[in-house]
Amino acid sequence: MRLTEFSELLHTEFGVARGDTLLADHVILALGGRTGAQAIEAGVDPREVWRALCAEFDVPRVRW
Repeated sequence: MRLTEFSELLHTEFGVARGDTLLADHVILALGGRTGAQAIEAGVDPREVWRALCAEFDVPRVRW
């Protein structure tokens, strides 16, 4: 998944302000105790970050 697609999904699901805040500040255990932004910076595929965020916030699977 490209970062542009990831950002679009993030902002559509959570809104721009909340999505950006979740990405930067919310620590996700499934990503090794990192934030989504830290995981992406470390080379984790944005699709994996998207799925982890969806799981954390109970987003219905059809939108993953």
